[in-house]
Amino acid sequence: MNYRVVEVKKLVGFLVVGMFSLCLAGSTLAQGPPAGAGAPANNNPKSADRSRQVDQSKLRTAEMNAVIDDQNQKRLQAAIGNMKEDFAQIQVVRNNIARGLVARKLLDYKVVSEQTAEINRRASRLNVYMRAQGPDDEKQADLAELKYEEMIEALVKLCKLIDSFTENPTLKNAATVDSKEVAKAKENKAKADVDLLAIIKLSERIHKRSGDLRVP
Repeated sequence: MNYRVVEVKKLVGFLVVGMFSLCLAGSTLAQGPPAGAGAPANNNPKSADRSRQVDQSKLRTAEMNAVIDDQNQKRLQAAIGNMKEDFAQIQVVRNNIARGLVARKLLDYKVVSEQTAEINRRASRLNVYMRAQGPDDEKQADLAELKYEEMIEALVKLCKLIDSFTENPTLKNAATVDSKEVAKAKENKAKADVDLLAIIKLSERIHKRSGDLRVP
């Protein structure tokens, strides 16, 4: 996410510099040389045509840059909207799972399969923007033969991972990080990455196992 924001800001910066350069160039051309200085004005029609073509080319370039910048802004806003929706909905599904666990209701494997599939889908989409990085050699428990009690433990662990991820200061205060807290922000981001990858892996495993156990 930060990468996309910075990228668009750079594009905006380049556009501003480009427009300023065009304005400066146009102003210089309009002024011409000081009176009585330099060679006489060139009234060659071909030279005037070439000058107009150059100006038109610069204008088209500036217009194209403006369109590209607008498109990038729209993509950025769409990405932010998707992330907010996924971030909120993961918590909604987590709360539904937690309420069932607290009430000690019997697990409905069909519901569990649907819930964990949604968590996995939304967490995976979040990761498209966050590009989470974590240890590749992290060992995951084999859920293929999970008993009922172990399935409950896996769901509890998933809820706790979601809590840790959604309460991470880096995600909640990303726009207000002080320059003196950059090191801590990096540490929090690394923790968010690990949590997100764990959520993706665990939700996928629970989904597959509950899918095997669900009653048609």
